[in-house]
Amino acid sequence: MKLTTAQFKTDFLAEIKTLYATDLSDTSAFGQFVALGHLLRRYDGPNWTRTSERYRQDDVKQVYYFSIEFLPGRLLKSNLLNLGLMQPVRQGLQELGLDLETISAAEPDPGLGNGGLGRLAACYMDSMASLGLAGNGNGIRYRYGLFKQVFMNGYQVELPDDWLRNGDVWEIRRENKACLVRFGGNVWMTPQADGSLKPTYEHTDDVLAVPYDTGMVGDHNGVTNTLRLWSAELPPSADQTYYSQAQRDRIDEITKVLYPDDSNSAGQALRLRQEYFFSSAGVQSILRHYSLRHHGVRELGQKIAIHINDTHPTLVIPELMRLLMDDHHCSWDVAWELTREVMSYTNHTIMQEALETWPIDMFKGLLPRLYQIVVEIDRHYRADKTPIFGEALVNRTAPLGNGQVRMAYLAVIGSHSVNGVAPLHTELLKTDVLRDLYAVYPERFNNKTNGIATRRWVQIANEPLAALIDQKLGTEWRHEPSQLKLLGAYATEPAFLKQLTAVKTKNKQALAKYIQSELGLTLRTDAIFDVQIKRLHAYKRQLLHVFEIIREYLAIKEHPAQVEPPRVHIFGAKAAPSYHYAKSIIKLINALADLVNHDPDIGDRLKVAFIPNYGVSLGELIIPAADVSEQISTASKEASGTSNMKLMANGALSLATRDGANIDIIQAAGEANEYPFGLSAKAVYGYYERGDYHAADFYQADPELKRVLDTLIDGTVPGISTEGREIYDSLLRYNDEFFVLADYESYIQQQRQISHDFQDQRQWQQKALANIAAAGVFSADLAVARYADDIWQMPHTPLKA
Repeated sequence: MKLTTAQFKTDFLAEIKTLYATDLSDTSAFGQFVALGHLLRRYDGPNWTRTSERYRQDDVKQVYYFSIEFLPGRLLKSNLLNLGLMQPVRQGLQELGLDLETISAAEPDPGLGNGGLGRLAACYMDSMASLGLAGNGNGIRYRYGLFKQVFMNGYQVELPDDWLRNGDVWEIRRENKACLVRFGGNVWMTPQADGSLKPTYEHTDDVLAVPYDTGMVGDHNGVTNTLRLWSAELPPSADQTYYSQAQRDRIDEITKVLYPDDSNSAGQALRLRQEYFFSSAGVQSILRHYSLRHHGVRELGQKIAIHINDTHPTLVIPELMRLLMDDHHCSWDVAWELTREVMSYTNHTIMQEALETWPIDMFKGLLPRLYQIVVEIDRHYRADKTPIFGEALVNRTAPLGNGQVRMAYLAVIGSHSVNGVAPLHTELLKTDVLRDLYAVYPERFNNKTNGIATRRWVQIANEPLAALIDQKLGTEWRHEPSQLKLLGAYATEPAFLKQLTAVKTKNKQALAKYIQSELGLTLRTDAIFDVQIKRLHAYKRQLLHVFEIIREYLAIKEHPAQVEPPRVHIFGAKAAPSYHYAKSIIKLINALADLVNHDPDIGDRLKVAFIPNYGVSLGELIIPAADVSEQISTASKEASGTSNMKLMANGALSLATRDGANIDIIQAAGEANEYPFGLSAKAVYGYYERGDYHAADFYQADPELKRVLDTLIDGTVPGISTEGREIYDSLLRYNDEFFVLADYESYIQQQRQISHDFQDQRQWQQKALANIAAAGVFSADLAVARYADDIWQMPHTPLKA
């Protein structure tokens, strides 16, 4: 839209008076953010209305993206960018004596996800709108985010993330679109006069699902799609029926927190209630909307696509079956054909513990009607496939087995498409994790490598880099990310490489200022900024990074005259509250940071910064400042990764195993411009098959490694007697499940090479430029276009290759 600076100032001051009945001087930064958010909602309102009306009038096919996580980040600057209002608003605020960055920082950063899964969903929502796809998000409106992470004596402590304390300026409550979700009770099928069966329910626990809608603004195209998050509330019957406080709490807890502690049966039951709650509400809403324009459901597959983002929303499959049979009177065969036509599933993991299963007794008690349907899906599957594939394979792959409801298997059986998120991951699904189901349904499996929204991760997070690219390429790359490849032409232009260095230095200064303010730690900005920002998990191997810090620390202590580039090691990571081992690693990192950062012999040559409460906004600050991107998961364990793509797009060089999308990044940017190391997935599987991995052999054979590991138990690092011993034993007594010691030597060699190469800044910036230029192939726009073309069969704005 077109907006002059003068008009914006008039509108903004009027909004302040309307909201607060005062003038600008009497408002806080948060108050100014709320006013600006309301104003943007008004500016975008006609787009959102027109988009919804056009989808209805043209009866276009719509995709509904179900995800238990959506991690949108702050939306103010994203909406300004996509509406084309960044410049007049920034200028207008400046003329009013205000600062856009200060106002933006006052926006709460909703922690509605735990990392890559939720952020991917948010990036894809941005891309759907920007490609003109009729795309809708469907998730949970958590009252509290994941948790607010603080460190006390080096230990992670989880505090409530009260992101809704002052409301959410972007959302619209739509109580007229609420749905009723049933749990528990009894259900039986009652014969009807026409011979059909109708379910009869009694003594159910009813919950009202109330939707809150947020506009997802497309990139300069007038499209605004909808992200719908559901909140659990008391049902209408509460007006006539007494609800005890315990019953009220039981309803509230459904949408209270993301990922409740599932280390006990009560937590597991709550997780299952969450998953059914948003799956049921979402599917009910979809069919209700569909029925406004269609008589009967025969066209459902031509007008609706439902995408299952990981296993958590898999209950959309039996829920759609329930609604088609019970409410729309479809036969089993018709309902099943429609369901498979509509559903598609993305698998995000090869870790067995993440392929959700639920005890049959729990599932049957909480979801009796759905259990009846899953039993029928299981029966049909066994009857159809046993004659072809044999009883043994069918037993291994059926939805019900070993006393469990197996969600990943149900997702594959009930979908027409199953995709992995990087070529290696998809291959491992076929040959290992879902091998038997691949034998049954080979035509369903395909790959869709993940992507990131470069609008947020370059244009917003790294404005200095975006401005520099504009100088060379113009602005077409902002809408056509593949155009970034044209930057390769400037690899031998010294002036441009110096400008690239200046951009990185500016971003380092911004991060160093934040770290000084928050941690009291002074950093050299000519140091190598070595970054690892990931969920804290043993397979992601933050431990390997820790061992490099210990090695560097010991080297400086023992050889103080040796000259190496200064290093800053930066971590951002949360551990699941019940994941004891991961929390021990956090304690180790913080204890090591305390040792290194306060040792006068070390000075400013080595620093360690573990920034608490990592999230989207911190990522936007850290990623543009990174020189080295640590992507060091055990080969075959990381499905794809997306932090690797974000760091790459901002000119960080990957220190990476050949795992997930790291392989594709190395290929895209060129192996000479990355630092690959470690075992291959084939070598890892070889150890599994032979059973001949002996971690102690590596420990005994490498004196440097032995010295590093011994610091965990010999008092070198104070304050970790319990944690150090636990980690030491996990590697040696329990044989190093994720092959940390096997990869140590290769990893250290590349770290040494990084220190050497960083001293030639011209060559380093050429490598950085190669990464930026290749990053366009990992755009979320391209990824979503592939989903639309190959899986959802939906038209969209074409993109240049």
